[in-house]
Amino acid sequence: MADKVQSHGMSVTLESADGALLVEAYGEGGFRLMGRRVEGSLFVKETGFFPVEVNELSDLAPATLDALLAEHGKPEILLIGTGAQMALLPKALRLHLEQNDIGYDVMSTGAAARTYNVLTIEGRDTAALLIQVP
Repeated sequence: MADKVQSHGMSVTLESADGALLVEAYGEGGFRLMGRRVEGSLFVKETGFFPVEVNELSDLAPATLDALLAEHGKPEILLIGTGAQMALLPKALRLHLEQNDIGYDVMSTGAAARTYNVLTIEGRDTAALLIQVP
């Protein structure tokens, strides 16, 4: 099934398996998933999407990640969307992820949303923590 979506004014066509939870659009402080606008930052996994009280990267604490992964399961790879621009994770957070054997990649929120979609369509066990883009 092909879906045409808008992402920061850019039209994107996604080939998706039926039922896959994909990020359809992002920006203006939220996201569109399953045709529904959701405000704020999100943790997204194929099983659902969940609000996260993180407005910028400095708000992201190891305890927040631990709680999300404990409740929703540890994915093969965790994508972290850092907002409009890619930013490096604080050292304490990087060390926490590595010490807990959590595979991760860091990129801008737009890139993380697109990468999440591709990996999900491929059937990979992926999750994304997406910080809202104003």
